[in-house]
Amino acid sequence: MRAIVIHAARDLRIEDQPEEAPGPGQLRLRLATGGVCGSDLHYYNHGGFGAVRLREPMILGHEVSAFVEDAGDTGFTKGQLVAVSPSRPCGTCKFCLEGLPNQCLNMRFYGSAMPFPHIQGAFRESLVADASQCVDATGLTPGEAAMGEPLAVTLHATKRAGDMLGKRVLVTGCGPIGVLSILAARRAGAAEIVATDLSDFTLALARKVGADRVINTGTEPEALAAYSADKGHFDVLYECTGVAAALAGGIATLRPRGVILQLGLGGDMTLPMMAITAKELDLRGSFRFHPEFAVGVGLMQKGLIDVKPLITQSVGLDQAETAFRLASDRSQSMKAQIVFSA
Repeated sequence: MRAIVIHAARDLRIEDQPEEAPGPGQLRLRLATGGVCGSDLHYYNHGGFGAVRLREPMILGHEVSAFVEDAGDTGFTKGQLVAVSPSRPCGTCKFCLEGLPNQCLNMRFYGSAMPFPHIQGAFRESLVADASQCVDATGLTPGEAAMGEPLAVTLHATKRAGDMLGKRVLVTGCGPIGVLSILAARRAGAAEIVATDLSDFTLALARKVGADRVINTGTEPEALAAYSADKGHFDVLYECTGVAAALAGGIATLRPRGVILQLGLGGDMTLPMMAITAKELDLRGSFRFHPEFAVGVGLMQKGLIDVKPLITQSVGLDQAETAFRLASDRSQSMKAQIVFSA
């Protein structure tokens, strides 16, 4: 089978890899579609992010959908379209037993260089997966089903925020996670959503999916200032950039006892602790997901969340590197996907 393997920054190869044989409780899948994620881009453009660096060749990819080829004893059927969660917690460590599987001490997450040996990714023509990872995606396109992972990230963050009904929300950063946060917040009952970014292209998509107002902070650097009056306007901040300036600007607009959801992973940042303390703000990290994956697929199947506007490009496996280049250009791409099979 062919797989997309990163060897070093800008050294992406399509290579033949041996196929795996499914065991009990596992399926053999024929990959349908894979979406290029921000972490994939970090490996492609920089060879890693922060202290996480590539130390050996690694198959990339974790946003995937697939068709069942061999269902084994799992109850799935051959030809069935499934969304495949990249999250494989061990189920036995102390955090799994405490109901925090996203904090698993032995997490196997597709396409991650955090451990060594690295956890190989899902961008391969044939994939063996646990039945517990697979969610029926009947009624969705393979492209929609492959959006289950990033959607789950934002649903987990929204759950971390608590009650969203009637809340005023600011989203900083309108990449896929930011735009999906808009969809998740609105579905949870947010009354007002304002989104910021430096790209008019991504901001246009943010407005299309439901933002009430979008602000280009590059061309309108003072536009957020009005929301800082009288100790702030917003109840919830989805910080999706990982950039200290965006976090500080967002905090200035939060009302007392507002909630900061930090999704962006840009490395350690300096925090305006005086503002956080004086306004009694809650700073809440949000990392990965677990049960939210199946919830997100179900919301898409019911037509309650529409991710189709985010899928801006689809290319074949032979043009995989084109997908990475497109995904790196925020002036024309929101979510570039690679089609492995139809």
